[in-house]
Amino acid sequence: MVDVEVFKEFGFEAAHRLPNVGPDHKCARLHGHSFRVSVHVEGEVGRDSGWVVDFADISGAFAPLHDELDHRYLNDVPGLENPTSEVVARWIFERLQSTLPDLSMVEVRETCTAGCRYRGERTDPRGN
Repeated sequence: MVDVEVFKEFGFEAAHRLPNVGPDHKCARLHGHSFRVSVHVEGEVGRDSGWVVDFADISGAFAPLHDELDHRYLNDVPGLENPTSEVVARWIFERLQSTLPDLSMVEVRETCTAGCRYRGERTDPRGN
């Protein structure tokens, strides 16, 4: 059977600043974004269900994270003290993995033209 990847998109509004950039960098100042998150799950299409995963299951898994992120100052969220798109994507991925075992990717967009795709930790097949 062929693997298929499905996704569900979510949004949240949040403020942040990046503490590890120079003081003259625009992201050192407090600012906000209308973040877009895309949660991807990969697997085989079920013979009876006709789907990889119920979209409601993805929504249910993301709901508690949405509550932690929406209308928040991200720097105050544990694990997001330096809330770059890369850090936010990994933070979301790590929290969804146990609920969505076939999670394949989390995409975070902080603007319509800039974002990050995180696919989890990869191991080097050569053992390095």
